[in-house]
Order: sequence, then structure tokens, then C-alpha cells
Amino acid sequence: MEENKVIIVDDHKMFRSGLRFLLSNIPNITVIGEASNGKEFLEMAENETIDIALMDINMPEMNGIDATRIAMEKYPDLKVIVLSMHGEEEYYDQMLDAGVKGFLLKNSDADELIAAIEAVIAGKSYFSQELLVDILDQKRLQKLRTDAVKLSTRELEVLKLICDGFSNAEIAEQLFISHRTVDRHRANLLSKTGCKNSTSLVMYAVKNKIVEIE
Repeated sequence: MEENKVIIVDDHKMFRSGLRFLLSNIPNITVIGEASNGKEFLEMAENETIDIALMDINMPEMNGIDATRIAMEKYPDLKVIVLSMHGEEEYYDQMLDAGVKGFLLKNSDADELIAAIEAVIAGKSYFSQELLVDILDQKRLQKLRTDAVKLSTRELEVLKLICDGFSNAEIAEQLFISHRTVDRHRANLLSKTGCKNSTSLVMYAVKNKIVEIE
């Protein structure tokens, strides 16, 4: 497995130091820098090849939402994992639209941090289970649209497999259908739900109780 270069973006130095220590014990992960706000991060990105950015949301000078949006436009292969706190749920849709691949609460343990990094490296999305429960409990996100959107049985099967992190090719194999058919179902799901990408589809499925949180 090749080395993955990581940058930590957070305005609290003590938090950055603790996170850097945790990352130092993960194989094939190298922390190449730290930034205290989005502006510093973008400046560093001009001179460094970054694979993964661990991104805070609320920071001085430039927040994580704007920094992620600008970075993803310039570096579409960048993987961004949000470092969130309870009470920041109102920003999640904006971060999803910006291109974020994962969400972690700042109090997540080392095992969950590793799971999130491994997921985004593999091209999948990752959501902290505690965070998802928090979203549902607080009901801060948009009203459920289950009644407004009618999904076919096959579309529901595809959606659930997307939530499990399966690629289009893997979904085709699981359901014994062609890759092109999976592409069509995915396109229909995006159109019907108003989502922009697979990450948004996962959040949609959770909000509408299409998938269960264990």
C-alpha cells in the first residue's frame, strides 16, 4: 500500500498535536503539515501534493466549507474528511455539496479514525455512527421526503448497496445485472432524490430511514 499524505486543518493547536500523534501510529500515513485555517491550507496545497485533508468547519479567516469547495475545484482527487463537533449539523449539507467524503466527530477514537481514512482511500464514503444518530435525534436537517419520492424495489436495492460502500461493478455482480443498468439506476436515484453524488445519497438514505444505523 502506497504512502498517503495527510494535512490537518484546525484552529486549535492542541487538537492538531493530539491528532498528529494518533496518525503517527497508522501505517502508510504521513502528516506533511498543519494549517490553522482554510487560507493556510490552500496556500500549503499550492506547494504540496495532499491525498487527505482532515478539515475543521468553523475557523478564522476562511472556514472549512469555503476551503473545501475551492480545494476540490483545483484538486478533484483530494479526499476531505470533516472533523465535526455536536451542534454543527446545519453545515453538513454544505460540506457534502463541497465534495467531502467523510464525517468524523472530534471525539472519535483511533479505530474510527483509521476506518474513515481507509474508507476514503478505497474511494468510499464514511460517516461516524454517533454523528448520524445525532443528526436524526436533533432533526436539524430537511424534512423527510420518503412520501414525495417513490423508489422502485431495484432502486432501493442499489441504494442500500451504495450505502454499504459497493462500487458500480460490485453492485452489478451482487444483483446479477449489467454495469450499464447499475449506472442507469444510480442516475435515477440522483435525479429523484436531488442528490449530487454517492455521499449525498448515503445521507439521504439515513435521513429517510432507508438504511438502519447500527
